[in-house]
Amino acid sequence: MRVFVAGGTGALGRHLIPGLVADGHQVIASTRSPGKSADLAAAGAAAVVMDGLDRDEVLARVQQAAPEVIVNQMTSLGATKNFRRFDEEFAVTSELRTRGTDYLLQAARLAGTRRFIAQSFTGFTNEYAGTLIKTEDDQPNPDPPASARRAMAAIRHVDETVPGGAPEGIVLRYGLFYGHGASNGTLAAVRAGNFPVIGGGTGI
Repeated sequence: MRVFVAGGTGALGRHLIPGLVADGHQVIASTRSPGKSADLAAAGAAAVVMDGLDRDEVLARVQQAAPEVIVNQMTSLGATKNFRRFDEEFAVTSELRTRGTDYLLQAARLAGTRRFIAQSFTGFTNEYAGTLIKTEDDQPNPDPPASARRAMAAIRHVDETVPGGAPEGIVLRYGLFYGHGASNGTLAAVRAGNFPVIGGGTGI
């Protein structure tokens, strides 16, 4: 299949693209940085430079690629340093999850793309009640902290918009990633005292 990976140089895209190529798919992947095009090419993808918040650019690049599947991995999480200023630190990612997702969905419709897979998140987004282990039946927090309301609204936007926005709209809710290249920002925030511990470590 022809697969368009939007945001192909992030923590997940770096692993996703080689896996797709190894399975025989034709991959087109986007990056905001022209300097990262060579990394995408080395992974076996056809690289395109695209700003996910530029509607005209998104529509043009996706229609040119004519993919059967779009995988939306666009975030700006690598720049996160202070989790105490959540909405401020996640502002670009929240825009990519709202406007960026809307632009990609519109592009998918114009390109005739059936399957659209988007990344979402679960964890602190759940209501602070019930058991420690959450399922799809557990509700999102109806009253999130003031510092995270915009980010939470952006996550809800993905969850609510994607399933009905494409013939096969799929949302994958990720948790926190750990390991080389994925958790460096979290470690730095913990060491700097910018990662709040809820309820003395006993919070949900």
